[in-house]
Amino acid sequence: MKYVTPECGKEGFTCPNCDAFSQQSNWGYDISGNGPFKNSAGQFPLSVSKCIHCGEHTIWRFKDMVYPHRGNAPMPNKDMPSEVLKDYEEAASILTKSPRGAAALLRLSIQKLCTHLGGSGNNINEDIKQLVSNGLPAQVQQALDVVRVVGNNAVHPGQIDTDNPDIAGSLFVLVNLVTDYMISKPKEVAEIYGSLPQGAVDAINRRDGKA
Repeated sequence: MKYVTPECGKEGFTCPNCDAFSQQSNWGYDISGNGPFKNSAGQFPLSVSKCIHCGEHTIWRFKDMVYPHRGNAPMPNKDMPSEVLKDYEEAASILTKSPRGAAALLRLSIQKLCTHLGGSGNNINEDIKQLVSNGLPAQVQQALDVVRVVGNNAVHPGQIDTDNPDIAGSLFVLVNLVTDYMISKPKEVAEIYGSLPQGAVDAINRRDGKA
């Protein structure tokens, strides 16, 4: 399902608590004590969104999410390697404050992900090239290269606006996509294949010359 970035007052978005796209109930609160107060954009100092799916709340200070603390980024794939997850979560925590910093951290996360998938870890571009030569699907290569190029621009400014939270936010989706395609799906297939009767597995191995 497409990730929809949470925004204060939006009627529906991907919930940062349960990761499901869901309708949101929204309330705005005046905390000035002097009657209704909004900023120039018409936003309350304190707002709360309640997810219809899980019932949990998201709290905003004007347009900035203050709870959950992980920011607007989607939740990480459950099979993400721990060394990648550390950078992913750090990037998520600073996305709203520093999209450029988040993009740079996500570039580091895919460098570690490439290493996990068999790369040397010395040069991310060469690692992607090696993975492609080993049969990496084109969609995964493109996802890795998007994060690499945008992350590079965050460190060495170029033609990509890495201060744009929407651009930086899309990188989280791609890191999850690569993890899902290269780790989660093979794991799921292996578990199902492992449930086959041994006789069937032996017949498959004979067919493929592995017996």
